[in-house]
Amino acid sequence: MDFSIKAFDTKNTLAAAKAGVVAVAVFENKKLSQAAQALDAGGDITAALKSGDISGKAGSTLLLRGLKGVSAARVLLVGMGADTQIAEKTFTTAVGAALKVFGTLGSQDAIIAFPLVDVKDRDVNWAVRALVIAANETEHRTDTQKSKKDPALAGVRKIVIAADAANAATALKPVLAQAIAISNGMQLTKELGNLSPNVCTPTYLANTARQLADEYGFDIEVLERKQLEALKMGSFLSVAKGSDEAPKFIVLKHMGGNKKDAPVVLVGKGITFDTGGISIKPGPNMDEMKYDMCGAGSVLGTFRAIGEMGLKLNVIGIVAACENMPSGRASKPGDIVTSMNGLTIEILNTDAEGRLILCDALTYAERFKPAAVVDIATLTGACIIALGHHTSGLFTRHDEAHDALAQELLDAGKQAGDVAWRFPLGENYNEQLKSNFADLANIGTPGAASITAACFLENFTRKYTWAHLDIAGTAWKSGAAKGATGRPVPLLTTFLLNRV
Repeated sequence: MDFSIKAFDTKNTLAAAKAGVVAVAVFENKKLSQAAQALDAGGDITAALKSGDISGKAGSTLLLRGLKGVSAARVLLVGMGADTQIAEKTFTTAVGAALKVFGTLGSQDAIIAFPLVDVKDRDVNWAVRALVIAANETEHRTDTQKSKKDPALAGVRKIVIAADAANAATALKPVLAQAIAISNGMQLTKELGNLSPNVCTPTYLANTARQLADEYGFDIEVLERKQLEALKMGSFLSVAKGSDEAPKFIVLKHMGGNKKDAPVVLVGKGITFDTGGISIKPGPNMDEMKYDMCGAGSVLGTFRAIGEMGLKLNVIGIVAACENMPSGRASKPGDIVTSMNGLTIEILNTDAEGRLILCDALTYAERFKPAAVVDIATLTGACIIALGHHTSGLFTRHDEAHDALAQELLDAGKQAGDVAWRFPLGENYNEQLKSNFADLANIGTPGAASITAACFLENFTRKYTWAHLDIAGTAWKSGAAKGATGRPVPLLTTFLLNRV
């Protein structure tokens, strides 16, 4: 989908604009948006509302043709609920409804002239981003590995977003560029998550990172097993050793800021398939464990976005990638391994493997003397129980620096519509990780499983400011809409943008 921003004087130039279709908002109380008023010289829109042909409810639509005084071939009326303080969900519902109709038309181009500034508690920047992401969501395909592809997408391919003044259009152009970059990053994250696990292996993730490095000029290093052994990443390697697939430790560097500026480090969990290891998972829905690399996928998707933007910030991405498989070589419950920072870990459950690979990646992050480190992982099913599939879990220490980082991430999530919720951490929870035989156990005693998982990671982050995002509930959808969501690329990218 191609996007552009153009200013229209709704009293004159919108009616004169040549396009296959112009989409405008109407409301439940029979009122017309300013853009709809500009196209109603013949009274057809008012008549359609009065007759009840369109209710004005959010997502209702009516396609009109040949309106008097309108150069566009079609005018699409889209219901947007109440005429004041449009709710966020109402706006996104209306956008989705318009895009659905666009896909059925014999036109290639459209103008969307919605009231971008009237969404409650949102600014026009949010509205532009929401529109672009929704449009690209309609284009997302899951037929990559089908022998017979789905029919080629038809309908509108070019969308002009209407601004109400020339200065507004100029101001929104960089916002549009950012929205397109974020959407493209989400697209990559979804593609990686949806690929079958025999294709999207650790090697595949490494090759994807190399392609990003080539395209956007990132520095890249991919550490192999011998290098990981030399670094004494015993915890990461304990997970990888059960699989025939070679582990990959990927380091991407986008050095867009001043050379002396400390980087922000993003660390992604890259378990490309998780059987649970010797603590094997139940068979039903185990296919969804191909999504256990969505933390890694979100790091790569975020790098695509910031590379496309040319972000003026130093950002380092770390991806620890391997499979968690049962075999004669696999770790066993009761094994004790030594992590990169020297702490010993008793493996009580081999299905709590994400924290075992992340702890060594978090120790590795120390060498960059980071301004902040954020790890992203589909870490615990307990987070889904707590927050469902709407909200990611956020965990940090409780002090001034970490409270500030937490607020940055929460604000970025709200700004991007990719929200998180902060959980507590503390020594009381660390008590649940005690082991009689090692420094730490990899699972805690019953209760607060998401929090004890984060507490485990916290033991490896004490030399810098750190936060953990548990995306187990938000990284993918099950059921009929099964697939990766692309989250939390919007949150992460907005967080980084706000730091520039």
